Amino acid sequence: MDDKLVRYTLRVDRQLFRKFRYIAGFQGRSANKEIEQFLKRCVIKFEAEHGPIQLPAEDDE
Repeated sequence: MDDKLVRYTLRVDRQLFRKFRYIAGFQGRSANKEIEQFLKRCVIKFEAEHGPIQLPAEDDE
């Protein structure tokens, strides 16, 4: 697995996830890729409103 990828378990309401998978399919993406796109849009919006997020070096986490 790529060292830059993170595995994260998400617990979510079944009906909500089924609807999300429908949306992902409509967009031509897997649910995982749709979540990734959603997260990217969320970060872009946050940084547009609050400025760039400065992260500590990974060794500091």
